[in-house]
Amino acid sequence: MIYVAFDTSYAHPLPEGHRFPMLKYELLPKQLLHEGTCDEAQFFKPKLIDHKHVLRTHHKEYLDKLLRLNLDAKEVRKIGFPLSEALVARELQIAQGTLDACIYALKNGIALNIAGGTHHAYADHGEAFCLLNDQAIAADFLLNEQLAKRILIIDLDVHQGNGTAAIFRNNPMVFTFSMHGKANYPFKKERSDLDIELEKGTNDDTYLTLLHKTLEQVLNTFNPDFIFYLSGVDVLNTDKLGTLALSLEGCKKRDALVFGAAHSRNIPLQCSMGGGYSKDLKIIVEAHANTYRAAKQLYH
Repeated sequence: MIYVAFDTSYAHPLPEGHRFPMLKYELLPKQLLHEGTCDEAQFFKPKLIDHKHVLRTHHKEYLDKLLRLNLDAKEVRKIGFPLSEALVARELQIAQGTLDACIYALKNGIALNIAGGTHHAYADHGEAFCLLNDQAIAADFLLNEQLAKRILIIDLDVHQGNGTAAIFRNNPMVFTFSMHGKANYPFKKERSDLDIELEKGTNDDTYLTLLHKTLEQVLNTFNPDFIFYLSGVDVLNTDKLGTLALSLEGCKKRDALVFGAAHSRNIPLQCSMGGGYSKDLKIIVEAHANTYRAAKQLYH
C-alpha cells in the first residue's frame, strides 16, 4: 500500500498572483481519491517539523531568520515568494511530511509527499521557491537515527538539485544523482555525485534509455539501503520552464522505471513531487497522478 502526505494548507499561504502553480496541491488528492488510486486511509496530514531535525541540515542563523521573517530584500528575491509566517509554516509542514513518509516507507516500501522536492534550498539560504530542503532534512534524520546507512537521492526534476548537491558534497553516505536540462536553471550548477545534463528537446526514447542504464549502474555500485526520488513533471514537452520533450506516457514510464528498480531490490523509497509548470493545469495534475498510478501498480 502507498501512503501519501497531504494537507490543503500546502496551497494557501501565497498571494493570488502566485496561486496557479500551487493549485495542483489541492486538485491532485481529489483526483487520486476520485479515480480510486488512493483512499482516505492512505492519506496523512503532517504537523510542523521539530526544529532540531531542520538544524541537522540547515544553519541555525538561517532558520532563525526565517522564523523571525528577518530575511533581507535580496534573500527574499532569491526565494521568489513573498515571505510570510504562513509560508514558513508551510515549509516546516512539508519537511515533516517527507520525514513521516520515510517512516512509512521503511515499514511499507514506499510513501509519497504531495508537496516537497525543495531541492534548491541550501544549508544557509533558500532560492527558486525553496526555503527548506525536505529530502535533505529527511536524509539527515535517517542517518542520525541509524535508520539508513547509504542513501541515494534520485533527482529527475528538469532543474538540477543544486541545494541538495551542495548539502551532501562531502557526505559519502549520501549519493546525489541529478538528471536535468543542461539549459535550465540553475545556470551555475553545483556538482552532484553524478550529473547528467540533457540537451534541449531530449525525447522519451533517449531519456528512458539513458536513465535505465545509469540507474542500474548507480544501484549496483553504490548499493543504497534507502532511496529518495524527486519526480518533477517539468520534464514534459508542454512545460513552460523546461527544455526537455517527454510525453505524458514517457514521464509515467520514467516513474515506473525508478519504482521498479527500488521495488525489485526491496529498497524503501520516499517520493516528493517537485516541479510542473505546463500552461494547462490538467496536464500537471495528470502527470503527477501518473506517479501515484505507477506506484500503485507495484505497491499494493
